[in-house]
Amino acid sequence: MNLDRFFQTGDCTQTHDQVLSITPTTQAQVDILKNASTEYETVLWQPVSPHYIKEETQVHLFVPANSSETIKDLLQTHAITYEVLLANTNEMIEMQTRNDSTDPRSSASYYERYHTLEDIYFWINKTTLEHPAMVTAILIGSSYEKRPLYVLKLSVEDKPNKKAIWLDCGIHAREWISPAFCLWFVQYSLFYYKQNPDITSILDNMDVYVLPVMNPDGYRYTWTTNRMWRKNRSESPDGACYGVDLNRNFDAKWCTEGASDKPCSEIYCGQFPQSEPESEAVANFLRIHKDSVQLYLTIHSYSQMLLFPYSYTLDEADNHNDMLAMAQEAAQKIRRHYRNIYKYGAGAKTIYLAPGGSDDWAYNLGIKYAFTFELQDRGRYGFLLPPSHISKACNEALIAVKTIALRVIEKTQTPL
Repeated sequence: MNLDRFFQTGDCTQTHDQVLSITPTTQAQVDILKNASTEYETVLWQPVSPHYIKEETQVHLFVPANSSETIKDLLQTHAITYEVLLANTNEMIEMQTRNDSTDPRSSASYYERYHTLEDIYFWINKTTLEHPAMVTAILIGSSYEKRPLYVLKLSVEDKPNKKAIWLDCGIHAREWISPAFCLWFVQYSLFYYKQNPDITSILDNMDVYVLPVMNPDGYRYTWTTNRMWRKNRSESPDGACYGVDLNRNFDAKWCTEGASDKPCSEIYCGQFPQSEPESEAVANFLRIHKDSVQLYLTIHSYSQMLLFPYSYTLDEADNHNDMLAMAQEAAQKIRRHYRNIYKYGAGAKTIYLAPGGSDDWAYNLGIKYAFTFELQDRGRYGFLLPPSHISKACNEALIAVKTIALRVIEKTQTPL
């Protein structure tokens, strides 16, 4: 199934590609919806795979214009309730890719827009050159299509045995708010160090490793060809399909229930654990730094959740209560400051079983505080979150990062 032509970001002639919110109430309706999402040219937004569709749970489905009538007729025939979430996705895509400023890097609004991969590489270079005392770029590997994977190390003083935080963004290509947050976090850290007491305390006590785009091939593909692409861009052995879900590719109960061994699936686990150069690069780096990295953070969207291990089993992690308390405090602060609600809890219990995830892998490596953040929103715009929402989404994530990081420092070391 080739959906690429429906997501040409520069082509706005298709005006009726839509996103529907559909709620099946019986098993028969669930089965009809599972079939519809695989038989027709559609893309599941939520849940990510037909495998997860269940009764009384909202399904967000992208429906291109040429399938719209068929899908809606099918839903009406079987009395399945639905509403139109986005009436014109092309308009939203155009809004996300618009760049109005002549010299964007000189203004604060640079961080309130989405950026191409090329622009992010330029930003990485510029940031390291302008802040040599605090920022170092580390090449940790390259992608399937040989694009560099750069980690920015934020460090204010090079003292022995200094602990660290890992933060990665953009593991799933279409989740654009994720790389936007990594850029936001770096800029905030550089600007507010010695001004904001929380970020100052964090950086005084810990280095921060930031990987702004873990899946550069996929991210670039969402800008050039198919806005809804999720996976990386590696070719399957038979050449029939592209892409592995990097967040099913880690060696944590790899390819068990909640992942697929079918290369065309959105949750394809790959040929073997860490088969992909992107996941292998991250795993190698974390193995080398496992004694210093105390906190692992990975940023996704959408659904507004603060999750922690385990995702591959319903069993509780050893320090479940510690992580639960941290996530709860972060969610409460977001609610107090920004009036927005984030669910929190262990991944498998809060959403569904998802093996091969990077956070479970990092936790099992020995990084005892590992969190996955699902940023804004809860489905109104989904992956097409307008640029005007970037600031609030990033500030919510920032307050969660700061809250959890300070608690981890408290638990693992004596603050300076």
